[in-house]
Amino acid sequence: MKKIALINDLSGFGKCSLTAAISVVSVMGIHAVPLPTAVLSAQTGFPSYYCDDYTNRMDFFTDEWKKMNAHFDGIHSGYLAGWEQIKKVLYVLDTFQTDDTIYLADPVMGDDGRHFKAFSNELLDGMKQLCTRASITTPNLTELCLLTGSDYAALTAHAKDEDYLERIAGIARALLRTMPKNACVLVTGIIHHFNDCSFMGNMAVTANNCFYHETPYIPQSFSGTGDLFASVICAALVNGLSVEEAEKKASAFLQPAIEDAVAENIDRNHGIHFEKYLGTLL
Repeated sequence: MKKIALINDLSGFGKCSLTAAISVVSVMGIHAVPLPTAVLSAQTGFPSYYCDDYTNRMDFFTDEWKKMNAHFDGIHSGYLAGWEQIKKVLYVLDTFQTDDTIYLADPVMGDDGRHFKAFSNELLDGMKQLCTRASITTPNLTELCLLTGSDYAALTAHAKDEDYLERIAGIARALLRTMPKNACVLVTGIIHHFNDCSFMGNMAVTANNCFYHETPYIPQSFSGTGDLFASVICAALVNGLSVEEAEKKASAFLQPAIEDAVAENIDRNHGIHFEKYLGTLL
């Protein structure tokens, strides 16, 4: 059975990070092998939570897996709290990444033009290092701008212009030039306005192609949707799908679950009820 190493935190409430990734990867017929960066009572969007930091224990997992002569078809890293955790991920890559390993780096640093609390220039430099090792990276627009030194406000000021998507593609190509051969930048959560309608799209940019797919814009966000999306992408690529096929599969999986969450007025911190749609990933 194929295996993916999942490097992320484990949160009790919030339906995100490892809780989301393990569910998705498993239903897609792949052995999910978690490496926890922290264990939390609930994801950090809740007003109160307990967090047990696993940074100093992460290498123990890598070392024990090395003793087992473990092999991974995919490696997926998500939210990382700082440079020390990034160093642990680099150690995983140095130990297990081969030319055949699909490594998805989700450079979680911010959204809507704002940094997350743990952001620092050291974290940014570390995320850039991870991207240089990645088969695919899944930044949102904020993170794409951070990784390339681009001005988010200046970019999004053109959101209604005809060349908006081409501007984004140009920035994605700048990031792609720092990545391995045959890599892909998959830009997520692009809000696109067209003919008085708004859409949410994802753009995949490779050395030879640019693919864009959008769905009607839902002006609400929920915990874990990014983790779910990236997990589907990683598992689909490990299973041999193209980036275009993987993106459409992930969007088709998430769209109805997000629509349900809006209709049911679910608290964003609790995340979407994705479980009922896992069968669509088979």
